Amino acid sequence: MKMVIAYIRPEKLDDVKAELTKAEVFRMSVSEAMGCGKTRGYKESYRGVDQNINLYKKLRLEIGVNDNFLEKTINAIMTGAKTGRTGDGLIFVSELVDCIRIRTNERGSLGIG
Repeated sequence: MKMVIAYIRPEKLDDVKAELTKAEVFRMSVSEAMGCGKTRGYKESYRGVDQNINLYKKLRLEIGVNDNFLEKTINAIMTGAKTGRTGDGLIFVSELVDCIRIRTNERGSLGIG
């Protein structure tokens, strides 16, 4: 089992969800996040005051998948989120030690679905 964590542009969520649906990945958690990458932000002037803008709004997707769905999940996120511009996002993959479905007490691969 793997945990896929992806940071994407907020406007790409519908595209990513559509690609994940095509890949038969239906379960995910989405939350708002802020962060910066290589670009380290930009300067902006508002009413004559210079401001450093270094945190961009992103969405964080968390998707627990069985090993046989990992590549399908990664490819779906990449296809849906890619614009070709700086700031498209990142995908992290880590081992998932266990998963327990609270309603049924199913564990591991069965719990993840």
